[in-house]
Amino acid sequence: MHPHPRTLRRNTIRRISGILLALSPLLAAAPSQAAAYPDHAITLIVGYPPGGSNDIVARIVAPPLARALGASVVVENKAGASGTIGANHVAKAQPDGYTLLLSSVSPVVLTPQTMKHPPFDSLKDFTPINIVGLTPEAIAAGPNLKVTTLKGLLDLARQKRVTLSSSGVGGLPHLTIELLKQASKANIVHVPYRGAGPAVTDTLAGHVDGIVMDLPPLYSLIKSGKLKALAVTSAKRVDFLANVPTAQEELPHFDVANWVGIFAPAGTPPAVIERLDAAIHKVVAQPDVRKQLTSVAVVPSVMKNPADFHKFFDSEFHRWGKVIKDAGVTLTD
Repeated sequence: MHPHPRTLRRNTIRRISGILLALSPLLAAAPSQAAAYPDHAITLIVGYPPGGSNDIVARIVAPPLARALGASVVVENKAGASGTIGANHVAKAQPDGYTLLLSSVSPVVLTPQTMKHPPFDSLKDFTPINIVGLTPEAIAAGPNLKVTTLKGLLDLARQKRVTLSSSGVGGLPHLTIELLKQASKANIVHVPYRGAGPAVTDTLAGHVDGIVMDLPPLYSLIKSGKLKALAVTSAKRVDFLANVPTAQEELPHFDVANWVGIFAPAGTPPAVIERLDAAIHKVVAQPDVRKQLTSVAVVPSVMKNPADFHKFFDSEFHRWGKVIKDAGVTLTD
């Protein structure tokens, strides 16, 4: 004997209600979890050893970022392979907002494009959130180079060979030298070192004529007069070295800045990215943070939103890819 149709309807409704009741905690969990982010500590990965410019910036922004987010932010150094070991760790991490990367240009834009087999795809494996600051490269003369301007350096290099040191092959200082050679047609020879320290030491000793480097390692030496700053490579002069001209004042459109940004793994939920972006804006707006960044020659800066940083990041990747290709820069890996 078959059940009455009305009984069937009642049973069906009961079953559907039971299923919805069972699912209701799961359905409610997704938005509540997004709203609760972060509910435990965040790890901020730096691809360089302690004491470098990336590490210094990370340790300046981590405490106020923790306060803005309401959760601990722990800086962890994963050094090696010009910063790409740390970057690769984040590229392969869970996209939940709890493992982030603080990186300058080299580990995510430059070095991967000089490697035959990069461990990650910069344009696909990261979600750019925002920058926290930028610093130009400095072009400086050593004690034996008797020039006082960038024009003087380039005029001399059109008459004879001039050597410029950098912190290594494939980094932004090296590629700035390559861009300088292309823009000026001067006889400039790049002399790479294994890190900023040896490059600075040999430049001060007069073994090379001058140096191109991120501004932070050279800032105190320029202020003390041990190195003569000929130019900074930003679009405009920096406030803390206002008497130093930009390279653009001699070479139109010569604009190089080493920005420092924060990235999440690709696939991180948009609500988490928005939360992190809002926190970064709040942090960089704080006077004490701005003062600390400026004291290490980093100009505090943020972009309007992650979409703007994403667009900028993409343009930087392709811009420097062309410079790398034209200069024939390759690394073994």
